Amino acid sequence: MNKNHFINGFTDLLILSLLDYKDCYMYEIVKSIFEFSEGLLNISQNTIYTAAYKLEKDGCITEYSQLVGRKRTRVYYHLEPKGREYLQELRTSYQNTTEGVLKIFSALERKDNENE
Repeated sequence: MNKNHFINGFTDLLILSLLDYKDCYMYEIVKSIFEFSEGLLNISQNTIYTAAYKLEKDGCITEYSQLVGRKRTRVYYHLEPKGREYLQELRTSYQNTTEGVLKIFSALERKDNENE
């Protein structure tokens, strides 16, 4: 199984979580995911761009340009109220999914111990 198939489902959650903390530019999002996960999650900039484009199209985030230095402009992403609502839905779904998977693992471990 390609691990990118698994991580793609979490990309929106990660982007929105970071933007809930502060406005970020694309490379900052990629770098933060890698650093905060202590290197366990390494999501490509292309994957982040694709997810951000969809989130922007859906009205969850907006972008704005800001001059950095004398000549360079950087595009920042900002979380909108619709995105904050979607983030809460994603967090709840993620927590329920994680809890459900852990319960299944525990049940299987108990069954395995009973069979020994």
